[in-house]
Order: sequence, then structure tokens, then C-alpha cells
Amino acid sequence: MMRHYACAILVKDDRILLGRRAPHRKAYPDRWDVIGGRMEAGETETQALRRELGEEIGVVPAAWQKLCSIRDGGPAARGDALYHIYLVRSWTGDGPAMTNDEHTALAWFTVEEACALPDLALDEYRLVFRRIAAPAAPRVAVPAR
Repeated sequence: MMRHYACAILVKDDRILLGRRAPHRKAYPDRWDVIGGRMEAGETETQALRRELGEEIGVVPAAWQKLCSIRDGGPAARGDALYHIYLVRSWTGDGPAMTNDEHTALAWFTVEEACALPDLALDEYRLVFRRIAAPAAPRVAVPAR
């Protein structure tokens, strides 16, 4: 069964926000990841995006656009999963700040710094990050694993 996730890349001052997944997480423990989570039954992608950002970092997205979807078929991590990635350039709320135990750190990176991280949850993120920095349209197709 395919699991769907709504994920966000927040951008501020030409930097992107990533969260370091806690060591106790089943999938991709202790790795840098975009913010987001599994869609609940009956939720749309944007409803899940709003809920997840509120739960994980205390913000509500005010402006967003879909960048791509990335398929992750790594059965050791989660089984068959599809990550719907959104670019979020503005938000409201008290965050971003950690509001639960899913992450051990939040940090802002330039695109090059993020691409150089040796411990990203998904290697495909590098292509998405570079596309954000490029002046061309941000929509990108990311190959399936």
C-alpha cells in the first residue's frame, strides 16, 4: 500500500529549513529531512501540509506551491511511500520552533550547504534544493528510486 506524505521546504533569506530527525524515529533516524508527515485518511495534501507544519514547528503556511513528488520505495524505512514536496515562502505563527520530539534540531542552510550534507534522509532532495535556487520555474520531476 502506498503511503502519502505532505512535506515542506521553508525558505527565508535564501536559506532553507531542515529538521534533524530524532534517533528514535523508525525511518531515517538521525538524518536531516524536510518538515512534514503522513497524510491522514480523507486529508488533502494541503490539509496535511498545514496540520504537519503546525504540529512539528508551530507555523501555518500562508503561501506555498507544489514542487514535486518523490517516490521512496525503501522497504527497510517505510515501505512504498510518496512524498509531496511544497515550497513555503511565508507563514504565520510563533515558529519555526520544535514543538514535539520528532526532531532534535532545526537549522537554516543555504542550498549548497544543504546539498553538501552527507546525512540527508533522501538523496533526491539535492535535486529539489538546487532547483529552488535556480531562476527557472521551481517545478521538477524527481526520478523514482
